[in-house]
Formats: sequence, structure tokens, C-alpha cells
Amino acid sequence: MTPRWLRAGVAAPLLLGVWVGQIPAARANFVPYVYVPQRVELEGAGLGIAQAAARLLRVGQATEAARLAALTVQLLPDDPRGWLLLAEAQLRSKQLKEAGISLAQAKQLDPRNPGIWFAQGSLALREGKPKEAIGLLVQGLKLDSKNAGAYFDIGNAHIQLEQSAAALEAFEKAATLRQGFWEAINNQGLVLFDQGKTKDAIARWREVLKLKPDAAEPTLALATGLFSQSQANRQEALDLANKALTGDPNYVLDSYQKDQLWGPKLRQATQELLLQNELKSAVERAKANANPDGDNGDDG
Repeated sequence: MTPRWLRAGVAAPLLLGVWVGQIPAARANFVPYVYVPQRVELEGAGLGIAQAAARLLRVGQATEAARLAALTVQLLPDDPRGWLLLAEAQLRSKQLKEAGISLAQAKQLDPRNPGIWFAQGSLALREGKPKEAIGLLVQGLKLDSKNAGAYFDIGNAHIQLEQSAAALEAFEKAATLRQGFWEAINNQGLVLFDQGKTKDAIARWREVLKLKPDAAEPTLALATGLFSQSQANRQEALDLANKALTGDPNYVLDSYQKDQLWGPKLRQATQELLLQNELKSAVERAKANANPDGDNGDDG
């Protein structure tokens, strides 16, 4: 969604260039006139470019968005919002080092903006620095104590640190703060299953599918939970697994499940499910179509 400050911006043309002035007929030479744009025109141009960058981000063209956002910060170098937009585009286009530089610049301009702390925490999480991520996110929560996304990232960091109780607490807090936050409910299930609480995990995944019926991750996780719980659930588990692998073939890969923070017990149980003869065709098709470096998934 386009940030409100971008939607409110009004684009103005960038009037840079050489204009040829009107000359009397008696004169033989042209005299160039260089028009220097006023600050308000530069600001308008910067906001207009930012709007275009945000639109590109919305349709998934992150690399192109980053190029435009870079122009925005050239025109509006003292506006932290432009640096945040650039950082988001760089994060989505996997320019992690550049995103870190942009976030540092944004923080220098606006150190009390909790969104900057949260973004730095998310970046640290992506770089495999969960302890650093938690520290940054907690600092952000001191400025915005009701940010559900920050609690969600803290939960993910605790999973990476194998601190399941703290992870579960963070996910529950995130789901409480944001109604319909299905990703947080889903991740509660991930933690509960590896704690040996299969029944509770199944309940969470069924709750998720009421909110997001076509999400591949909770669909496959629920299939595994049901398959592990009882043979009476076998057919439902097989049907759900088929649906999940069709929705996102990446989940056939143990490595991809691990990247999505699935614990060892859940991954092992899923592999046992996927060895069933009834799923042989679906598994082979999923392996052929899997593209973990692409953007096939729907689970964010």
C-alpha cells in the first residue's frame, strides 16, 4: 500500500534544461537561458518520483523502484521518508548492504521514528543476526509499543535462537494486537508442534485457514499435524498436502521449510507424509516446479 505521505504528494515537473530566449531580429547570436528550479518545484518532483517508486513496489518491481527512490533522495536528501522508501525497495530487491546504509541515513535524520528501528531489526534478522534484531526491535517498541509486526519479527528471532517459549509469547502478542494476523497464528502452530503440542498446533492452523484458505504453508503444516495425530485423518491429510504442493511447490523442499522457520520435528514429520504413495505424483511435480529463489509463495 502506498504510504499516506506519498498519496498526498503532488507531482511537479523538473524544469531543468536550457531554454533559448527570444532575441531581436537584428541580433545574430542565440543567448542561452538556464532555468534554475525553485525548492518547491524540486520537492514536488521528488514526491512525484516517490509516488512512482511506491507504485512499482506495489506491483513487485523492486529493482526499478529502488532506482527511482534513489532519485527521490537526491532531490530530497533531508527527508527521512525518502530514505525509508529507498531502503524498502533495496530490501525487496535483496540489496541488503545498501538497505543498511539507507536506514542509517534515515535514522540520522529521524532517530525517534520507530519504523526505522523496526526496519533495521528486520534487516538484522534477514542477515542472520537474531540477537541484534531483538535489541533493535525492542528499542522500536519503546517508541511504538503496539506494533504487531515488531512482535512477529521478535518471535522469528527467538525461533532462530531456539527459544520456543519466548517465540510463542511474541507471536501471541502480535496476533492480539492485529486482528486477522494469520502469519502470527501460523507461527504459533510451528512452535507448538515442535513442543509436542500437536493438538494445539492443529487448532492454530485450522484457525489460519479460516482467515487465509489458500495459504500453502498452514495447509501443508495442518496436513502433517493431522497425519501425525491419527490414521483416521489420513485422507484429509493427503488432500491438504496435494493442495499445498499445488499452491506452492517450494514447500516440498526440506531446505525451504527450514528457511521458513519450520522446526526439525515438523520437517521430519512432513517428509514422512510426503513419502506416501498417494502423493508421489504431486511430490514429483512440486520438485520439478520448485523455485525457492523466485517468488512463488503466498505466505510472505
